Amino acid sequence: MIPIRSVSLRLASAAAGPLIVWGCAAHPIDRDAEPASRELTARAGRPGFVVAAPHGRAEANTGEIVVEVARRSGFAMVVASSLGEAYEMRVREVAQGPLKLYVEIRGSRDGVTPGRIEIATAGIDRELALRVKTLGELVRDAHLRGHAGAPRLAILVAPVDTVASAAGGEGILRASGRALRVELPSAARLEWRALYTAIVAEFVAEVTTLPGLR
Repeated sequence: MIPIRSVSLRLASAAAGPLIVWGCAAHPIDRDAEPASRELTARAGRPGFVVAAPHGRAEANTGEIVVEVARRSGFAMVVASSLGEAYEMRVREVAQGPLKLYVEIRGSRDGVTPGRIEIATAGIDRELALRVKTLGELVRDAHLRGHAGAPRLAILVAPVDTVASAAGGEGILRASGRALRVELPSAARLEWRALYTAIVAEFVAEVTTLPGLR
């Protein structure tokens, strides 16, 4: 049996620190507005731990999910319209030092990865990936109790599982000590968004208790 810390059903307290907005428009995420190509929203949090949505305006609700995950987990956060130097700079800024764990939230293509959450990893070996996968399944199942109609999305974690996209090629992922790229299908971002936001938030908060991710 994999020795992991027991999963708590309480969510972490709200992140400290003011909201900081960089870019062309100084306002919170507004999906009705036309996104500016370099617009960034960022907030400091726990040093070294960042959750981010690099395509927070193009991929439905990933930006809003990251804001809520950061609030509940205490992580720093960045939401952007696209990847680029400005995005990577803000991630490093809100990390306030070495980037210990970078969690990226993206939307997956239902035609490629239907009915499952895929987590690509960087800097994580097979043993630690197995612990991450087990933790995710425990958190998911705890939250699904009492939601009989909710989909039980499978959780795949590389390198234990084969996932559609790798997480080792881009600059900010290479610069991270450890990285998780969490790809959410539309079911988790649209009709079951509230439930799966809570699942992702607790998973992100609890994953830092695993050896190698503290």
